[in-house]
Amino acid sequence: MLLSKRVQSIKPSPTLAISAKAKSMKDQGINVINFGAGEPDFDTPSNIKEAAKRSIDAGFTKYCPVSGTPDLKKAVVEKFRRDNNVEYELSEVIVSVGAKHSLYNLFMAVLDPKDEIIVPAPYWVSYPDMAMLCGAKVKVIKTKESNNFCMTPEQLKAAITKRTKAVVINSPSNPTGCVYSRENLLALANICVDNNILIIADEIYEKLVYDDLRFTSVASLSPAIKQKTVVINGVSKSHSMTGWRIGYAAGPKEIINAMETIQSQSTSNATSISMKAATEALNGPQEEVERMRQEFEKRRNFIVDRLNSIKGIKCLKPQGAFYVFPSVKKLLGKVYGDQMVTTSDELSNYLLEKAHVAVVAGEGFGAPGYVRLSYATSMEVIKEGLDRLEQALK
Repeated sequence: MLLSKRVQSIKPSPTLAISAKAKSMKDQGINVINFGAGEPDFDTPSNIKEAAKRSIDAGFTKYCPVSGTPDLKKAVVEKFRRDNNVEYELSEVIVSVGAKHSLYNLFMAVLDPKDEIIVPAPYWVSYPDMAMLCGAKVKVIKTKESNNFCMTPEQLKAAITKRTKAVVINSPSNPTGCVYSRENLLALANICVDNNILIIADEIYEKLVYDDLRFTSVASLSPAIKQKTVVINGVSKSHSMTGWRIGYAAGPKEIINAMETIQSQSTSNATSISMKAATEALNGPQEEVERMRQEFEKRRNFIVDRLNSIKGIKCLKPQGAFYVFPSVKKLLGKVYGDQMVTTSDELSNYLLEKAHVAVVAGEGFGAPGYVRLSYATSMEVIKEGLDRLEQALK
């Protein structure tokens, strides 16, 4: 076997896998409704696209500093000051090829074999595999639906050992849409400070919160907490720029420098043109960001009400992101047509094959008995998809 044990220990992203399968079916002429992709259906705002075009015409097509252009890093620093009331130096910021790349660099920079990292479940599918690539042990905390899938301070305390190196806090969350309150974040963060544990704050869905909720960045809670936190963010979700591949991280200079060293030996700089576009995204008008947020909130309200009207499905109303994570436990152990469905994975396969509706099974998020649906698609598509889903379950 030529493959390393490292690569054999991980699995492909299930969210990307279901999207690839749905796309393959579409290529065959099958009309598939795809609730799998975590990608806004809106176009990138025109001012951002125009900034990219200007950069091409100006010949801004050469290598850039590994950690990002000074203009974009200044825009990131200003964004943290303006939106989160947190002060960073340019040396405390790195720009990468998407927020996923920022996370990967961070895991590689801080995790050693036998280190432990605490990850609340349901979790974004890539956290455990990234940690395992570093040889670290993933300690999963099973959160409760009754607590809006948020990790409690008591759960965190109970999970800490002498090997605990870091904890992941994803708010708003993928896949559940849960948003941690300021009080809960403060309690969790203070436990980490007291135990010398790094906080990995994945805040990529920061701009997508609903019901007049106020988002709190972990690093804003106190100077001591900021020194123990690396914030991960980007423009993919907030500005509908998934394909541009720009994410960033901010945190202690020592960690950011280590991430830069790793990046210098892998991708080097992010794409020059995309960095010009991202600079405009952060510095330019933000009206489109709010317009998209409002539309997502309307879709959330509709999809939650509709799912809860389907027998056997129970769906909490998420406070952020653009996903719903309904329980399908009452639908399992039943026969649909000639097929016995006993897991949410089998249910998602059934829905794709029979109803041509793509959802992502909860197993990949560490939460069997649930499925994730993205409402980052038009209301028309959502309505048709739910009609098909309900009919297939009947």
